[in-house]
Amino acid sequence: MTFPESKDFSYFFSQETKSRRPSPLKTCIHHFSNPNLIFLGGGLPLSDYFPWDNLSAESPLPPFSKGIGAPPTGSKDDTLNVAVKKNEKTGNDIPLARALQYGYTHGQPELLDFLRGHTTEIHDMKYSDWDLIASIGNTNSWESTLRIFCDRGDVVLAEEYSFSSSLAACEAQGVITIPVPVDAFGIVPEKLEELLDNWTPGAPKPKLLYTIPTGQNPTGTSLSSERKEAIYRVAQKHDFLIVEDEPYYFLQVGNYIEDLKKREQVYSAPRPTHEEFKKSLVKSFLSCDTDGRVLRLDSFSKILGPGTRLGWITGSKKLLKAYVSLHEVTIQCPSGFTQVLVAGTLHRWGQSGYLDWLIGLRHEYVSKRDHTIDSLAKYLPKTEVFTVVPPVAGMFFTITIDASAHPQFKSKYNSDPAQVENAIYEKVVSRGVLVVPGGWFRTLGQTNPPLPDKSDKSKANEIFFRGTYAAVAPEKLEEGLKRLSNALKEEFGLTN
Repeated sequence: MTFPESKDFSYFFSQETKSRRPSPLKTCIHHFSNPNLIFLGGGLPLSDYFPWDNLSAESPLPPFSKGIGAPPTGSKDDTLNVAVKKNEKTGNDIPLARALQYGYTHGQPELLDFLRGHTTEIHDMKYSDWDLIASIGNTNSWESTLRIFCDRGDVVLAEEYSFSSSLAACEAQGVITIPVPVDAFGIVPEKLEELLDNWTPGAPKPKLLYTIPTGQNPTGTSLSSERKEAIYRVAQKHDFLIVEDEPYYFLQVGNYIEDLKKREQVYSAPRPTHEEFKKSLVKSFLSCDTDGRVLRLDSFSKILGPGTRLGWITGSKKLLKAYVSLHEVTIQCPSGFTQVLVAGTLHRWGQSGYLDWLIGLRHEYVSKRDHTIDSLAKYLPKTEVFTVVPPVAGMFFTITIDASAHPQFKSKYNSDPAQVENAIYEKVVSRGVLVVPGGWFRTLGQTNPPLPDKSDKSKANEIFFRGTYAAVAPEKLEEGLKRLSNALKEEFGLTN
């Protein structure tokens, strides 16, 4: 099937992006690989002086029959070896001499080739001129996105609670963040449309919608395919770009099954085939995109390891070229060591083995999510004061609390839910467990002239705390949830 090209959204570019010219030195770097040219044009060190002659690592071997957490023993039955030489080009490996050199701002070709194959397999691309480039993780990708598209005073839409670092990046650049209403299933498309349909005349219209669609941080909500399609139609109607920040996309754990017998049947079922796994994944915004108005931010941080500092951005080539120009004068390129090891591992696993890894990763997170919800059901007071909605993806759970039910809500805390939130935070820390107040993630911003207040007054006294089930072993997790529940009982004067 032949697809059309993406639309040209360069009119969204910031003044910084419009003012940037290609780095003259970068325009000649491609000549470096020409063996017939004596290259005296750039400050590239001679690779003979790189002290590392080779790079090697071991990883588990697909299909990871002992689980992804089982360490390789060195046996050929369960261990995969990655060994890359400085000046040798073997298969799809990135030669170490090249990886440690300047250049390849896009990312090393061997890594990008694997990721393009992965993208084709996972996402239903609907326009022809898409591509991807490497980044140093989604935090970098988002900060770059703001610089590329936004000037001071520009407007970005975000979930009413969103990742605090992403909001801080907006604040530092003078970008206004406008909260979008959410419920237990993420952004509510009808409320997003209502917000934009009733936008105050004269107020700057939003350029971007920033969203964490799957396992949202901090709320743990996940957007359905149907909601994504509806949100995409709103983006077309009101002409803004969608930035989907998706570090948790492959941590989709499905619905929580309370009945233990039914759960055991699911647990004991054969592991899904690759096709079954791919069909189980919620449709991405990228798969909805016919215009090239979606920029997808992916990362290896939650899949392989945060310290890899490696991710990728997928979108229209027309937009990605602005990222390359920016990265040429900022990050240069992701770490060569990381690209060698990650690309070497992925190519040896193959697309099939990588899917095996992702399936195994999901299995681990299903167990962690279930253990968390089971423990909260066991220890948390049985009252309407506390609400837990089991997440269907990601690393986070939330406990929503009716602050007005606190016995000293009026007398001690002046009917201020924020004061109750702080009191609970101090209480749980004193009891030896850390969860994070939802107020730390609040999206606050207002245009000039201001938008009408559409906040849900029925939730005025509602607060929540975010916890993670990813960071500790099951026994520590349960003990932490027990301490948290006891602290809440004590704070609210409850006995059950």
